Amino acid sequence: MAAAVESFAERGYHATTTRDIATAAGMSPAALYVHFPAKSSVLFAISRSGHERTLAMVESIVSADPDPVVTMRALVEKFVAWHAKRHVVARVVQHELHALPPADYELVADLRRRTERLVREVITRGVEQGAFAVPDVRTAARAVLSLGIDVARWYTPVSKPTPAMLGRQYADLVLSMLGHRG
Repeated sequence: MAAAVESFAERGYHATTTRDIATAAGMSPAALYVHFPAKSSVLFAISRSGHERTLAMVESIVSADPDPVVTMRALVEKFVAWHAKRHVVARVVQHELHALPPADYELVADLRRRTERLVREVITRGVEQGAFAVPDVRTAARAVLSLGIDVARWYTPVSKPTPAMLGRQYADLVLSMLGHRG
């Protein structure tokens, strides 16, 4: 899977062949098929794993503290840092979804919807408690997630600031965007 991530990130899904993946993994194309019946199966395994890990991280953060401001800060810090630290796999996970077969895409899309729903719930709690002021919770949640996801597009190991610092900076921006005046 690591060889596939590198190949997909470097060439894109459609330009990557099973031979590219197998060669990078130090095996024959026939050996690759022992583990995955098709190139799309590798992409699905990568996408599902990345989205499951992200959902688990968001679920853990959301359940840790009832305060929507504390929760949103932690969520953005960790979500952004995750996308920066794992920018290569995150780029594949987030930007090659269109290549998944419909049934696989739907499974991954469900994980994405569940993540977005949790972010909407935090924002809704913040609006109800007067901590946030947004005209449309759904749009705000998508904006929060989009900011974090986009980090994978441009972040590199030599980027500044560090993933943790970037997460803190984005958290400040998101809280301001959500209308928090704390």
